[in-house]
Amino acid sequence: MVWDKHTGNPIYNAIVWQSRQTAGICDELKAKGLNDTVRDKTGLLIDAYFSGTKVKWILDNVEGARAKAEKGDLLFGTIDTWITWKLTGGKAHVTDYSNASRTLMYNIYDLDWDEELLEALTVPASMLPEVRPSSDVYGTTAPNAFFGYEIPIAGIAGDQQAALFGQACYEEGMAKNTYGTGCFMLMNTGEKAVKSENGLLTTIAWGVNGKVEYALEGSVFVAGSAIQWLRDGLRMFADAKDSQAYADRVKSTDGVYVVPAFVGLGTPYWDSDVRGCVFGLTRGTSKEHFVRATLESLAYQTKDVLSAMEADSGISIKTLRVDGGATGNDFLLQFQSDILGADVERPVIVETTALGAAYLAGLAVGFWKNRAEIASQWNKDKTFEVAMDDDTRDSLYAGWQKAVKASMAFK
Repeated sequence: MVWDKHTGNPIYNAIVWQSRQTAGICDELKAKGLNDTVRDKTGLLIDAYFSGTKVKWILDNVEGARAKAEKGDLLFGTIDTWITWKLTGGKAHVTDYSNASRTLMYNIYDLDWDEELLEALTVPASMLPEVRPSSDVYGTTAPNAFFGYEIPIAGIAGDQQAALFGQACYEEGMAKNTYGTGCFMLMNTGEKAVKSENGLLTTIAWGVNGKVEYALEGSVFVAGSAIQWLRDGLRMFADAKDSQAYADRVKSTDGVYVVPAFVGLGTPYWDSDVRGCVFGLTRGTSKEHFVRATLESLAYQTKDVLSAMEADSGISIKTLRVDGGATGNDFLLQFQSDILGADVERPVIVETTALGAAYLAGLAVGFWKNRAEIASQWNKDKTFEVAMDDDTRDSLYAGWQKAVKASMAFK
């Protein structure tokens, strides 16, 4: 979001993470040889997924925006910053370490906005919010903006970092996978930032109690949105929940693979040009096969990420905690366990992003004493155990890898 600090009005629509409209800017940055600079400072790759190129696009394309920004009249923030600014009546222009670390403009080692990156993106530093810990009191709600009450605003975290916190993954090597619009796996690496050699992102997990902790992240751009596509685009069923029933009606996909690269592929491929493909269709392919193959694609992409994570961390993940809307699908989670060769644990509360933000806020105001108290409240709903033999797993995954390779060649 970019808004006028005097009027409080946005100067352009919010640009969501899935938007690829800044792909051209990313190509220009890569052509200038900035890949290594960005990676060494931010832990990220140059991709339209992140905020920095979106800010540049707004300044370059909205009439008068750059002049206002250079005069100090515009503010930038991810949605947490915008909401906090509005709730405090414009008194607090802040974000936390985890959100700042996803902008392409923040040095995750120096813990400061990076002048070299700001210059490359031509973004004035005056637009940027103050970066604070993830568990802190940033201000109070303005009485005239919030029903007459002054309520502490005390917890800010990025979507996936909040989910990691909500899943009580507080020890090094603990990991979670969130199944939402996309699919995102994070592993806690403690106070050490691990640089990936396998297409993962290095990110700040959170800043709590004077310490900044890091994580490795794998990003799958299309997960739950593939199920929405079956429902809304292809009209295969009326409710996303029906996908499980269709998948359960057949014993396999009968050789069908769906590669849902609607906005490119994320970890570990990072190919923004590839598009969705379907392979293995025959005259006998049914709706049930197609639905099952689409659900399985979420699990295959997660295996891509987990393999990269194990290679970077040197840790073999035997149990994966999961959350998000799609975890209500038992077929998906059983297949996920089978294709990973690891147990999958679903907690009682699967909306762990909101839960993690609440935990961070509660710590800041003393509602919870420490993380140990929070971890004791984590409760398991169900464990999905491996029920597939190694040969079957290897054969199915080899087919997926072949499908991805073919998709990347079809441009």
